[in-house]
Order: sequence, then C-alpha cells, then structure tokens
Amino acid sequence: MTLMIGVRAGSRYENLKINGLSHFLEHMFFKGTSKRPTTLDIAKALDGIGATFNAFTGKEFTGYFIKANAQHQSLAFDVLTDMILNSKFDTKEIDRERGVIIEEINMYEDLPAQRIPELFEFLLYSPTPLGWYVAGKKENIENLKRNDFTAYLNRLYHPGNMVIVKSGKLENKECLQMVEKYFGNLKGKAKEDLNSLSFNQKEPKLLLKNKKTAQSHFCLGVRTYPYSHPDHYVLKVLATILGGSMSSRLFIQVREKRGLAYYVRTFAESFLDNGYLMTQTGVDTNKIDEAIKVILDNYKQIIDIKVPEKELKKAKELIKGRLVLALEDSQNVALDYFEQYFYEEEIHDLDQKIKLIDQVSVEDIQRVAKDIFKPQNLNLAIIGPYKEESRFLKLLK
Repeated sequence: MTLMIGVRAGSRYENLKINGLSHFLEHMFFKGTSKRPTTLDIAKALDGIGATFNAFTGKEFTGYFIKANAQHQSLAFDVLTDMILNSKFDTKEIDRERGVIIEEINMYEDLPAQRIPELFEFLLYSPTPLGWYVAGKKENIENLKRNDFTAYLNRLYHPGNMVIVKSGKLENKECLQMVEKYFGNLKGKAKEDLNSLSFNQKEPKLLLKNKKTAQSHFCLGVRTYPYSHPDHYVLKVLATILGGSMSSRLFIQVREKRGLAYYVRTFAESFLDNGYLMTQTGVDTNKIDEAIKVILDNYKQIIDIKVPEKELKKAKELIKGRLVLALEDSQNVALDYFEQYFYEEEIHDLDQKIKLIDQVSVEDIQRVAKDIFKPQNLNLAIIGPYKEESRFLKLLK
C-alpha cells in the first residue's frame, strides 16, 4: 500500500525572495521531529518495516509518501504525519541542508537533458512564478531563514490545503479512523487560490543557453490547455502519436531514419490554468538545424494530413495499456488520484478514462493540431555551444 499526503504548495506559491522555499521545506521534513529527533530516527523506523519513502516538489503541489506492506499502515500514518506536523526545522539542520540543495542545483546544471525542460518552462511562463525553477536560485537558498519556513508552513500546510490518499490494500473504516486520529484536531482554513495566468504570444520565442557541450539538447513546443480542458486526452493522444513510443513518428524520423539522436520524446504537460506540448531531444551539435526542421515538418504534417485510423488506434491502445500497467503500482495509483483531485476535485476511474480516450477522433487530432501548431506559438529552448540567435529564429519563422 502507499500512503501519500499532497499539499497545494510549490514554486507557483512563492515570490522572488523565497523562490526555492517549497523544495527546501520538503527536504526539511526529513530532518527530525520532536518524536524522532534526527534523520536517522525517521529512516530507521521506515527501514525497519522495509518501506520506501520519498517526496517531490512541483510548480503547483508537493507530495510526501510511504510505500509499505499494508500491515504496517499504522506506523506509516504515524511517521508521515509526524514529519508533516511536528518537524523541528532546527537552524543547524537548515544551514547544513543549504549545501545539499546547492549541490542538487549544480548537479542539474551539469545534466542538460534534465535541465532543458526547466529552461523551456522558463521561456513559456517567465516572469510569472509558473516559469520559475522549483529548486530556486542559489542566493535564495543561502539566505532563507527559519521564520521563512514556519511562515510558509502556517500559510499552506493545513487541512484545507491537503489531500490524503491511500492506495492498495485498505479498509475504508480503518483508514478514516487513522485520518481522524492524526488530523481530527487540526483547524482548517480555506485553500489558497492562485491568480489565473494568460499569455498572448505574437511571434516565435527562443531561449539560447550557450554552454560547451558534446551534444546539444533542446525542447521545441507550444502552449496548450489546462488539465481540466475538454481536449486533455486529445493532447495526450497527439503527443503519443508524435513522440510517445519507439514506433512514434518522431522516434522513427529523428532516430531510426536519420540517426540524429539517441532519445526523442514528445509529451503534454498540464497545470491548473495552462499547459504545453513539447518535443525534447539531444543531438550532435552540427545537426541541430536538421533535427529542428524534422520536428517542425512533423508538426505541420499533423495539421495538413489526417492521422490514419490505424495509427490513431495504436496510440490510444498504447495509452490505455500504460494506464492498466500503472494500476499494478500503488504509488502510481496514489499519485494519479491526488493529481485528479487537485486539478478537478473528482476522480475518474480506469473505465471512465478509457472511454474518454476512445472518444478521441481523427478530426479531434487535426483540430487541436491546427489550434496549437501556429508559427507564432512556437517556443524553442536550447543548451549548446551557440551564440547566434538569428540562426534558430529563422528556422521557427
């Protein structure tokens, strides 16, 4: 079973001065509580039952989870709620963890394949908080104080802003009793709503980060729709057709036919009020122009020529198959339920999802492609040994 506590907290809830605090706070929940004073005490309690445990911070929410044998549900509840409700935020631990997070930032700076999606989101959404890096800036990490943590905690970590999910083997009555035991006495507040963001792009945009690399990495894509949009699953299918598998169009065109890249993938990301579809790849520094042209040509083909029914069916079956496989992991199920509730405050079961996927038609794919793949909507972020922006802007235009 997996127990997860999700919180409406993330980089989008920050200001420039505290950007990075959501992620830093996530780290600090593992640094000791009044009941389990050290990191080792927390780890020993969970290692002693063979559990896996971790956390993640995103733009709009943060999650904490323990995955363990269902017979240890009580201890999982006790440890996880102890971390969330009773962490000490010891000043010495905060100072020690600064170095850990700065090294985490440095690590991603040296991993272009993982860094480039962050630059792409910065290009799409800057200067709003949706475009900021989740890990924040080093100068912020060095200057955050204990009262910054406690103020943020009091502001966002309360029952009205949390979702508790348990997946796997469970008894509803017992689970509800656990929630009442650990959270029943907490005072609730209203959830904090985010300011809605809208963007009016009038020409292609480029973000070029000059870096001496053996391989150039780039993300090319467009803004799309929020999570709750009626075309949410149309985007998923469209992304799968373009670059969601080893038989997808771009995998065949970029890797198999031209040998331009080891990896190429297209995916659709959604937020509360925004979203994007993006293709990411890493190519020889001398072949980046060709790779960009191939991707753009494939975007245009989706607009100009209807996707064959056979190809559409294959993409839908792939998505449905992955949904079924994901059900075998209670951690995946917990995250899926949390995201659905966070974005829509309702849960679609597997049958409902499959029905929505099956409803996607050839006409839907072409209609959405025409709407999003307009020249003025294109965005390109690159990490590589280049300085001349006009070279790449010409390709986009």
